[in-house]
Amino acid sequence: MNETVTRTLRTLTRYTALSVLLAFFSLPLLWLAFAPFDRTPTIAASLPSFTLDNFRHLLDNPGALRSLRNSALLAAGTGTLVVVTAALAAYALSRVRLPGRDALLYVLLLLSSIVTGTAAMVPLFNLAHELRLIDAQLGVILVMGGGLLPSAIFILKDFMDGTPRSYEESARVFGASPLQIVRHVVVPLVRPGLATIGVWSVAQVWGNFLIPFLLLRSPEKSPAAVVMYTFYTEGGQPDLGLIATFSLLYSLPVVLMFLFVSSRYGFRFHGGIKS
Repeated sequence: MNETVTRTLRTLTRYTALSVLLAFFSLPLLWLAFAPFDRTPTIAASLPSFTLDNFRHLLDNPGALRSLRNSALLAAGTGTLVVVTAALAAYALSRVRLPGRDALLYVLLLLSSIVTGTAAMVPLFNLAHELRLIDAQLGVILVMGGGLLPSAIFILKDFMDGTPRSYEESARVFGASPLQIVRHVVVPLVRPGLATIGVWSVAQVWGNFLIPFLLLRSPEKSPAAVVMYTFYTEGGQPDLGLIATFSLLYSLPVVLMFLFVSSRYGFRFHGGIKS
């Protein structure tokens, strides 16, 4: 009897804690879902007084949609750079036996975790200035891509290690070049890994504020993460209607991309062929 009561209390405690935690994380999402359709949105989540004026107000803002295009450009450029470069580097590190290869990978991963973009912004800014990449979207793509590469290589190497080498040997017998082997043999086998790295890279760039804010000077080149901080009323108060509507549109591309890739490939952190 005592064991039954104890087990019941533990179950109730666990589900109560989970319910509180779920409510804590659900409230901001409910606000994001309801506030764009509310005539007078506040910081509290409540049923909206339905209107589409907030969307019309957003479309009248000249910098809002332009900033989304800038974010898409930066995210696509960085994602492409990271996926292509990391795939080639991970394949080389997986197939070529180099002295200290594993130690090099762990050192790169450790340094990329310790020396973050915030801590390295002074030398990165000086380097971008010397290369004349200040106020250039290419500079943001290169800086963001360089910061994401060590982790991307580390993850993709595990996928490369899991691919059968017999397929590559068969391709070499028929005269395939190394790049042809990577393109036609290795890439189809590690598509889940490439998809994972692609979504991760895009999400990292999509929500980054500091690097574009410091490297881009022209307002017409600013991404959405920077432009969002300019949505204030004439009295200096945050425009909650505009912020909520923009946040909803801002979050949709990454969410849809995640759902699409997850439904097609799934996010699994191992390579090779499904058994």
